[in-house]
Amino acid sequence: MNTKDLNATDNDTTKPNIAFIGLGNMGAPMAENLLKAGYPLSVYDLSEDATQRLQQAGASVADSPKDAARHAQVVISMLPAGKHVHSVYLGDSGLLANLPKDTLVIDSSTIAAADARLVAEAASKLGIDFLDAPVSGGTGGAIAGTLTFIVGGSTDAFAKAEPILAVMGKNIFHAGEHGAGQVAKICNNMLLGILMAGTAEAINLGVKNGLDPKVLSDIMLQSSGRNWTLEVYNPYPQVMGNVPSSNGYQGGFMSKLMQKDLNLAMQTAEDTHVETPMGAKATELYAAHTVENGDKDFSSIMARHDSSVLT
Repeated sequence: MNTKDLNATDNDTTKPNIAFIGLGNMGAPMAENLLKAGYPLSVYDLSEDATQRLQQAGASVADSPKDAARHAQVVISMLPAGKHVHSVYLGDSGLLANLPKDTLVIDSSTIAAADARLVAEAASKLGIDFLDAPVSGGTGGAIAGTLTFIVGGSTDAFAKAEPILAVMGKNIFHAGEHGAGQVAKICNNMLLGILMAGTAEAINLGVKNGLDPKVLSDIMLQSSGRNWTLEVYNPYPQVMGNVPSSNGYQGGFMSKLMQKDLNLAMQTAEDTHVETPMGAKATELYAAHTVENGDKDFSSIMARHDSSVLT
């Protein structure tokens, strides 16, 4: 693969050159939205299909993260786990050791807060601005450019990043210093896992006692049990249109990703000696569920009570 000179782009030259590393289900549409906004973009991913998709959209394709960042003033990464973030950024061959001072690095991976702080500390010693900026909103939000960014890092770095993040997201929060973005993200997703498991349990109790799932859902929506899962993401099939539960639990946010985030929440709770008994129970439930249903949407936890919903 060849990397064309980013300085030769036809895009608006007042916009900074961006390197985007990690073109999975979230990263690829995020990168495409940057291209649509006129940002010169160089991309890297292990998947040739993913890089070809972005090349067809107008990006330069690089042979390595270092090659992608060669002309970049901004680096954005969306990687699967902390070990991948470490591999890309740390060490003598990592990106941080090869980036010029004043480069802005935005990592949108969901990783442990301790991992984010470790990379941020290494970046700070080199004069590089680092932000942990995990997202919420799923693949639909990534495609539509309506993601929520939850950002940890300095106020100055956040101000630099905000116009770029606004191209990919609708709601952008500065949660605090380094690691705060990750902590806020896992707190949110721990609560989401608890809500989804509890909502599925409540609907199942009603159905097994003769209630219609839609009627029960409507009642709870107008009562004190109202929550996000009932409002926009009902876990029972055919109660609500255009949600994964009415499409064989395909699409959306995979159960194995919810399990990953719950594990991160439990790790943070253990590290900081915080009791999270309901979070621990949700983690236990999703651990069992993902053995056979890891690739299905996290609302498929409904199958724990009624396996027929998967057929």
